[in-house]
Amino acid sequence: MLYCVRQHIGDTEKRIIRTIVIRNHWLNKMTKIRLMFATDIHGSETVWRKFLNSAKVLGLDALVLSGDMTGKVVVPIVKRPDGKYDAALHGNPYVLSEEEIPEFSKKCRLVSYIPYITTPEDATVYETDKEKREKLFEKLELEVVKLWLDLIPEKVPKNCKVVISPGNDDKFAIDGIIRSCPSVTFGEEEVVELDMEHEVACCGWVNPTPFHSPRECSEEELYQKLDATVSKVKNLRTAIFAFHCPPFGGIIDVAPMLDKDLRPIVMGGTQVTAPVGSKAVKKIIEKHQPLLGLHGHIHESPGSVKIGRTLCMNPGSEYGEGIFKGFLVELEDDKIMKLQKIEG
Repeated sequence: MLYCVRQHIGDTEKRIIRTIVIRNHWLNKMTKIRLMFATDIHGSETVWRKFLNSAKVLGLDALVLSGDMTGKVVVPIVKRPDGKYDAALHGNPYVLSEEEIPEFSKKCRLVSYIPYITTPEDATVYETDKEKREKLFEKLELEVVKLWLDLIPEKVPKNCKVVISPGNDDKFAIDGIIRSCPSVTFGEEEVVELDMEHEVACCGWVNPTPFHSPRECSEEELYQKLDATVSKVKNLRTAIFAFHCPPFGGIIDVAPMLDKDLRPIVMGGTQVTAPVGSKAVKKIIEKHQPLLGLHGHIHESPGSVKIGRTLCMNPGSEYGEGIFKGFLVELEDDKIMKLQKIEG
């Protein structure tokens, strides 16, 4: 019967069938995606460069960075009356000539510190005036982010999508810098299509921490942000939730407990730890059951935990040592074909 039908279709019908077959084959190929997920770089240029380099080395379709891109420490390079400069790195003093500053500055950025050339008078002002110090820090952070984004066209193939969303430690001022970069898709509180089948929902906000970082809020408000973001997902069965904060109560959200002076609490010679993830994140995952949850925020808790059908992962972070940590993810339709922890 099939043979007889084929004998009686005309050239037009044959062309239509051929077009449908080719189109379906193309669509089937597009349901496969290979990406690298990373988080908590905190200003380490070494880690950032490794993240970008992974696109070409591993043949990736996408790079997804979920928050905490910027650093935390400024290193003053103070000019002396004799024309040389005083600085310190890791407790070691340096006396630099003007020609040595670029190399020293690079050394600072590689270990996540931000170098800053200044005078003794200005250094004293920034040391004593918190508001001016914060404004300086923000200005320097923006300069580093711009420098990093400028590396993308050089390091990342054009067919690899780069998705970046800020984290709780990232100031709001960096959003505009990321949005204006033509090589990047800004993901914060948005859903980004990785291909015709897979989407990544991004959110960098976290539940309250002892550090009062820029992007933290109550569990109730966090749930509203997550719910509004997830409502934009077209297909939850093939979706990725890239939420900077991990879900509460698994092994990927355990952190040291701190006293009022932000020092780790020790009892009986053992550091006290507790789950500090978000109940709102857990509730959203339980409700919507995406294919995969990719998280960070808690550097000390790499690992994975299952919430229903959703596998939730945290690569952890050792940015201060220049160690890159991420997950290589391969998806096909609603199946996880490969999930490999990458360190280097």
